[in-house]
Amino acid sequence: MKALYTAEALATGDGRNGHARSSDGRLDFDLAIPVAMGGTGEGTNPEQLFAAGYAACFHSALQVVARQAKANVADSAVGARVGIGSLEGGGFGLEVTLEVSLPHLARAEAEELTAKAHQVCPYSNATRGNIDVALVIAEAGE
Repeated sequence: MKALYTAEALATGDGRNGHARSSDGRLDFDLAIPVAMGGTGEGTNPEQLFAAGYAACFHSALQVVARQAKANVADSAVGARVGIGSLEGGGFGLEVTLEVSLPHLARAEAEELTAKAHQVCPYSNATRGNIDVALVIAEAGE
C-alpha cells in the first residue's frame, strides 16, 4: 500500500488519564478513563475516538458505494458503538456495532449497500478478523 495521507498524534501523561495532541494541533485534549471503568470520565477516551473515526470512515465508504449504485443516501447517518472488555485468557478486546440509517432506501437495498461499504471501509478492513463488528440497519424506507 502507498499511503495517501498519514495522521500523527502523540499521547503523553498517564495513558488513559493523559493528554493527546495531533501533530497539526487540530486535536488537543485531555484523556480520562470512563466512569464505567473506574475513572472520572472528565475527558475523552480512546473508544470514543475510535467510534467517531469508524463512523465517519464507514459513512464515507457508504456514500462511495451508493454513488456507484446511483442510490439515494440523502439524510443518511452512521453511528458507532465501541465496547471494551476483558478477554478470556487475559488482556482487553473491543467490539463494534455500526448503526446505519438510510431513510430513503428499501431495507434490502440498505442492507446490500451496507455490506458493500463494509468491504470498502479502511476501518472495516483493518478490524476484520480481529474484533466483532455488527452491522445494524437502524432506519430504512420500506
